Amino acid sequence: MDKATAARLIELNRRFYQTFGREFAATRMRLQPGVRRLLERIAAHESILDLGCGNGELARALARGGYRGRYLGLDFSRPLLEEVSNLPENFAFVEADLSENWKKVKSERGEEFLLPSYFSLITAFAVLHHIPSRELRLDLLTKIHALLVPGGVFIHSEWQFLNSEKWRGRIQPWSEAGLTEAEVDPGDYLLDWRGGGRGLRYVHAFDEAELNALAAATGFQVRETFYSDGENGKLGLYQVWKKLIHKVG
Repeated sequence: MDKATAARLIELNRRFYQTFGREFAATRMRLQPGVRRLLERIAAHESILDLGCGNGELARALARGGYRGRYLGLDFSRPLLEEVSNLPENFAFVEADLSENWKKVKSERGEEFLLPSYFSLITAFAVLHHIPSRELRLDLLTKIHALLVPGGVFIHSEWQFLNSEKWRGRIQPWSEAGLTEAEVDPGDYLLDWRGGGRGLRYVHAFDEAELNALAAATGFQVRETFYSDGENGKLGLYQVWKKLIHKVG
C-alpha cells in the first residue's frame, strides 16, 4: 500500500469516529469479556498507557477496582473523549492521533509534552486493525516498544469480524470509498455502520501468524494468545507481548 492510500484510509476512519463517536460510545458501555479477563491481572500500581482509550470504559473499571497508579489514555476522537468524566486525579486523557507523531501530545491546558518512557503496561484494545499498511503498524509498535520499561508488557486485541456472519454481511466494495482492491493490502476490508446514519470504516483482518511476525520484528515476545467476545467467543483475538531488550534475530 502506498502512503497516499494509507492517508486516505486514516482520514476515512477519522471522519467516522468524529461523526459517529457518540453513537459508537453507546455500544461500548461495558468491557468485552476478553478485556475483563485481562483486567484481573493489572496491578494497582502499574503505570498504564491506554491507546485508543475511547470513552474511558477501561479507566472506569480500573478506578472501581482501586487502581492507584498513573494512567494516561489517548484517543483521536473528541466525541469519545467527551464521554469521559468523574475519574480520580491519577487518570489523564489526551487527544492524539496514533498515525501521527503521537509521542508528542498536548495536555488539556494546551501544553505540549513528550510521553515519558516509564510505562510498565501499554494497552491497545481494538486499535491496531484500524492502522493501514505494515509500514505504519511497524512504526506504531516500535514507538510502543520504546515507551515501555524493560520487561514491560503490551496487551492488545484485534477484531475478528470474519468470524461473524452478521459482520461479514457489512463488508462493502472498495469503490464505496473511491478505491480499488489493487490499492489496498490483503486482509483489508471496508465495513459499513448503520447506527444514527450510515458510515464507513477501514478494518484489517489479522491472524495469529501476522501478529506474531509483527511482534518479532519490533522486539517483543508473544507470551499469550486467546480468543474471546461475541456470542461465539471468537470475535476478539487477544495477545500479551513482553518487551525484549534486544530484538530476536
